[in-house]
Amino acid sequence: MRWNEQRVTQGAAQLDQAFEPSALPGLELAEVAALPGHLRTVRTPEFAGAVFHEVLAKSALNKVPQGSSMPFSWTINPYRGCSHACVYCFARGSHRYLDFDTGKDFDSQIVVKVNVAEVLGRELAKPSWQRETVALGTNTDPYQRAEGRYKLMPGIIEQLARSRTPFSILTKGTLLRRDLPALVDAADRVRVHLAMSIAVGDPELQQSIEPGTPTTKARLDTIAAARDAGFEPDVFVMPVLPHLTDSPAHLNALLRDIRDAGARSVQYGALHLRSHVKPWFFAWLEREHPELLPQYRKLYPGASSKATQAYRIDLAARIRPLIRRYGLEPQRGSGRSRDPYPPMGSATTTAGQAAPMLNLFETPSIEAPGAPAPTLF
Repeated sequence: MRWNEQRVTQGAAQLDQAFEPSALPGLELAEVAALPGHLRTVRTPEFAGAVFHEVLAKSALNKVPQGSSMPFSWTINPYRGCSHACVYCFARGSHRYLDFDTGKDFDSQIVVKVNVAEVLGRELAKPSWQRETVALGTNTDPYQRAEGRYKLMPGIIEQLARSRTPFSILTKGTLLRRDLPALVDAADRVRVHLAMSIAVGDPELQQSIEPGTPTTKARLDTIAAARDAGFEPDVFVMPVLPHLTDSPAHLNALLRDIRDAGARSVQYGALHLRSHVKPWFFAWLEREHPELLPQYRKLYPGASSKATQAYRIDLAARIRPLIRRYGLEPQRGSGRSRDPYPPMGSATTTAGQAAPMLNLFETPSIEAPGAPAPTLF
């Protein structure tokens, strides 16, 4: 279904009036799609090329399938699709369920769950809720640009803190700084963990492959702000891009900057190309770096999503000594997840509580250079 082609006008004025505080300003009369839960499709010059589909969510908490290796059981995704437009984003496949493509549609057709905080509050108030850790930023970024207008995260943070539910946030968005006071207050009541994703130190490359994201410097400044607020933020250097960001010089400079910003630790992973991402990424590579196509075809042959084991071994041998040099080794906890590798360790919040570190993907159980490198994208 193409939601913005399935519109009806009956009741539009009433809904527009009812949901005006959640809508982008300066828009035409709201129109209601035939799809249940869809309020309206809106566009605004502030977000050129982007289309926002405002919906009423029936649920906010997403249960992680049993048997998953994730160290958390629940997630929240206030948005579907992401204007950060990272060419390599592993979450692109989720847009297929909405009859959108995994390329440009994922970058520009953004689903906004305008009532997500209210629904979350009802779910967390149920007697059956066990206050298990909830992760945000596992699919699309909760601090993408639209969050500056829809302001969904403050309500989510408040509901989680009020219910004493521990949570973690992984983001590339510097808008996290807006909510640091609320996160500090939340950390007085519940475990809170923050992590920033930073993959590219070169400004030109960063804007080419992550065109909708804040600059690397802005993200480093956000890490420093979180540190000043009393958190111990971690950084995901993921994905490491073969022949683009994997040189010793690039990795050394990036890890040094991450250390200087005040990050506690770094997790890394080589580029991971799922089937729905691979064509989009290879199209970008052919357009921007055609000289690298032969090497990438060898590293990711056929339907392979992981780089060759030889490459991952080589990357581990290069980056792990640098991680140790800058004191950014992940801390290990005593607990174990369902992952065959040990989970990452604990962070502390302003309240001095231990918070589970967000470990989305494999973490090697040994430090030998020949161990398989973890993968994120």
